[in-house]
Amino acid sequence: MPPAPQYPSFAAVTMLVLGLLVMLARASQAMFEGEEGTASKSDEAASDGAASDEAVPDETDAGSDPRSAQSTQSAVPATGAARIEDHRDTGPTRAERRARDALGEEDADQNPWHDEERDADSPWGENESEVDARRARADFEFSTGALLTNVALSQGLFGVAILGAAWLADVPPVALGVEVGDPWSVGLPAVGLGIVVGVALYVANELSSVLLDATGVEYSEGLREALAPDTLRGWVVLLGVVLPVIAGFEELLFRAALVGAFAAGFGVSPWILALFSTVAFAIGHGAQGPGGVVVTGLLGFALAAAFVLSGSLLVVVVAHYLVNALEFVVHEGLGIEWA
Repeated sequence: MPPAPQYPSFAAVTMLVLGLLVMLARASQAMFEGEEGTASKSDEAASDGAASDEAVPDETDAGSDPRSAQSTQSAVPATGAARIEDHRDTGPTRAERRARDALGEEDADQNPWHDEERDADSPWGENESEVDARRARADFEFSTGALLTNVALSQGLFGVAILGAAWLADVPPVALGVEVGDPWSVGLPAVGLGIVVGVALYVANELSSVLLDATGVEYSEGLREALAPDTLRGWVVLLGVVLPVIAGFEELLFRAALVGAFAAGFGVSPWILALFSTVAFAIGHGAQGPGGVVVTGLLGFALAAAFVLSGSLLVVVVAHYLVNALEFVVHEGLGIEWA
């Protein structure tokens, strides 16, 4: 007779992992918001500098003094200049990116977002301290490879911790959505169903993002842009290693453990647990802004519903992977925007 599952012990480890994950997510969110706050301070300093220039009488002819022309422009372009340097950190909304592209097509000479690779010393209303601060931020910016490695290792270790806890607590695999011998759980039918669900959720995810963006709700894409590789090797690592690890771990935690195992071990309705896991899943993606939290919450509940209805962990892992992979390939690889 197999030993009785120790669900309380497994639940304790699961909640510990969830707490650590939320802490890391909050730290990432603070990092992104900190960069945005730094950019705002730079804008304020630039505006103060412009005001000081206007307050000091200029003894030279205004038409021949280049600083005079620069100070008249600094009130407007400084904001755009700050966004250029920090657009990967603060995460521009889709509307901002479309506005930038439209300005670039209509009048590149008057577009404050134009020429993103300009020299750091160009006259955009920045003083030397602002240029030095911007260079310092660039020096501390994580490389794409470091970000990918950090994500894969951290989530991979968390996943190992949950699997180890399930093994030590004798949690049966079926409680986690893995029923050996059932093709709709671990076979090709499960993979096919996951593909269908994943494509449908990707389309719904994109439509939700466009709708929120149209209503002015912030949806930051900075994290996805920061993780986007610049080389073919990087794309292979992202699509073949990092995204599968992310999908596998997050579905193991938010669907298999928080919904499947908790329902089996404590007799709680899986739909109530689906709501709980959805809230936790959304909070864990706070770095994407309010819009990202809403879209991710809807996606999380849809994945939880798919898990409850199918009873298969493989289905939701495949679906989750496809949503992430399609977003990267369509937006960052092909440069296609839905609107």
